[in-house]
Amino acid sequence: MSLNIQRNDQVEVISGADRGKRGRVLRVFPDESRILIEHVRVVKKNVRPNPQKNIKGGVAEQEAPVHVSNVLLVCPSCGPTRVGHKVEGDTKVRVCKKCGAELTATRKSKRK
Repeated sequence: MSLNIQRNDQVEVISGADRGKRGRVLRVFPDESRILIEHVRVVKKNVRPNPQKNIKGGVAEQEAPVHVSNVLLVCPSCGPTRVGHKVEGDTKVRVCKKCGAELTATRKSKRK
Protein backbone atom coordinates (compact mmCIF):
# COMPACT_ATOMS: atom_id res chain seq x y z
CA MET A 1 0.00 0.00 0.00
CA SER A 2 1.39 3.42 -0.87
CA LEU A 3 0.97 6.23 1.62
CA ASN A 4 0.57 9.97 1.13
CA ILE A 5 3.10 10.61 3.88
CA GLN A 6 6.86 10.34 3.41
CA ARG A 7 9.88 10.48 5.66
CA ASN A 8 10.80 13.98 6.97
CA ASP A 9 7.26 15.33 6.36
CA GLN A 10 5.74 17.57 9.03
CA VAL A 11 2.51 16.03 10.37
CA GLU A 12 -0.08 16.83 13.04
CA VAL A 13 -1.89 14.23 15.16
CA ILE A 14 -5.67 14.66 14.88
CA SER A 15 -6.91 11.99 17.29
CA GLY A 16 -5.81 10.11 20.38
CA ALA A 17 -3.96 11.12 23.52
CA ASP A 18 -1.38 13.16 21.56
CA ARG A 19 -3.97 15.19 19.62
CA GLY A 20 -2.61 18.53 18.43
CA LYS A 21 1.06 17.58 18.57
CA ARG A 22 3.21 18.22 15.52
CA GLY A 23 6.35 16.37 14.58
CA ARG A 24 8.63 15.15 11.83
CA VAL A 25 8.12 11.67 10.37
CA LEU A 26 11.10 9.50 11.30
CA ARG A 27 10.08 6.25 9.62
CA VAL A 28 7.21 4.89 7.50
CA PHE A 29 5.81 1.35 7.74
CA PRO A 30 3.62 1.04 4.60
CA ASP A 31 2.74 -2.64 5.16
CA GLU A 32 1.20 -1.80 8.54
CA SER A 33 -0.11 1.69 7.54
CA ARG A 34 1.80 3.21 10.46
CA ILE A 35 4.38 5.96 10.88
CA LEU A 36 6.89 6.89 13.54
CA ILE A 37 6.73 10.58 14.56
CA GLU A 38 9.38 12.48 16.51
CA HIS A 39 8.30 13.21 20.14
CA VAL A 40 4.80 11.74 19.63
CA ARG A 41 3.41 8.66 21.43
CA VAL A 42 6.46 8.24 23.64
CA VAL A 43 6.34 4.95 25.56
CA LYS A 44 8.57 3.49 28.25
CA LYS A 45 10.50 0.33 27.47
CA ASN A 46 12.45 -1.90 29.84
CA VAL A 47 15.97 -2.40 28.50
CA ARG A 48 18.33 -5.17 29.56
CA PRO A 49 21.95 -4.24 30.12
CA ASN A 50 24.38 -5.38 27.42
CA PRO A 51 28.04 -4.73 28.26
CA GLN A 52 29.21 -5.75 24.76
CA LYS A 53 27.19 -2.97 23.11
CA ASN A 54 27.81 -0.55 26.00
CA ILE A 55 24.10 -0.38 26.90
CA LYS A 56 23.04 0.37 30.45
CA GLY A 57 19.89 -1.32 31.65
CA GLY A 58 16.81 0.45 32.96
CA VAL A 59 13.73 2.17 31.63
CA ALA A 60 14.16 3.92 28.28
CA GLU A 61 11.69 6.14 26.44
CA GLN A 62 11.10 5.73 22.72
CA GLU A 63 8.48 6.63 20.11
CA ALA A 64 5.84 4.09 19.11
CA PRO A 65 4.19 3.93 15.67
CA VAL A 66 0.94 5.84 15.01
CA HIS A 67 -1.68 4.82 12.45
CA VAL A 68 -1.71 6.96 9.31
CA SER A 69 -5.43 7.70 9.66
CA ASN A 70 -4.72 9.60 12.88
CA VAL A 71 -2.45 12.23 11.30
CA LEU A 72 -2.69 15.01 8.71
CA LEU A 73 0.13 16.39 6.61
CA VAL A 74 0.99 20.02 7.42
CA CYS A 75 1.11 22.41 4.47
CA PRO A 76 3.70 25.19 5.01
CA SER A 77 1.24 27.89 3.92
CA CYS A 78 -2.17 26.81 5.26
CA GLY A 79 -1.61 24.22 8.03
CA PRO A 80 -2.96 20.65 8.36
CA THR A 81 -4.57 19.44 5.15
CA ARG A 82 -5.50 16.42 3.13
CA VAL A 83 -3.28 15.35 0.25
CA GLY A 84 -4.16 15.27 -3.44
CA HIS A 85 -2.11 14.18 -6.42
CA LYS A 86 -1.35 15.86 -9.73
CA VAL A 87 0.60 14.51 -12.70
CA GLU A 88 3.16 16.93 -14.11
CA GLY A 89 4.84 15.45 -17.15
CA ASP A 90 6.26 12.09 -16.09
CA THR A 91 6.14 12.73 -12.34
CA LYS A 92 3.28 12.47 -9.87
CA VAL A 93 3.41 15.21 -7.19
CA ARG A 94 1.51 15.69 -3.96
CA VAL A 95 -0.62 18.84 -3.66
CA CYS A 96 -2.46 20.54 -0.79
CA LYS A 97 -6.25 20.13 -1.01
CA LYS A 98 -6.84 23.59 0.57
CA CYS A 99 -4.53 25.89 -1.38
CA GLY A 100 -3.28 23.71 -4.24
CA ALA A 101 0.39 24.23 -3.34
CA GLU A 102 2.88 21.49 -4.14
CA LEU A 103 3.94 19.49 -1.07
CA THR A 104 7.56 18.39 -1.05
CA ALA A 105 9.30 16.59 1.76
CA THR A 106 12.24 18.50 3.19
CA ARG A 107 15.08 16.09 2.55
CA LYS A 108 17.95 16.20 5.00
CA SER A 109 21.22 14.97 3.55
CA LYS A 110 23.34 12.72 5.72
CA ARG A 111 26.61 13.79 4.09
CA LYS A 112 28.46 16.91 5.16
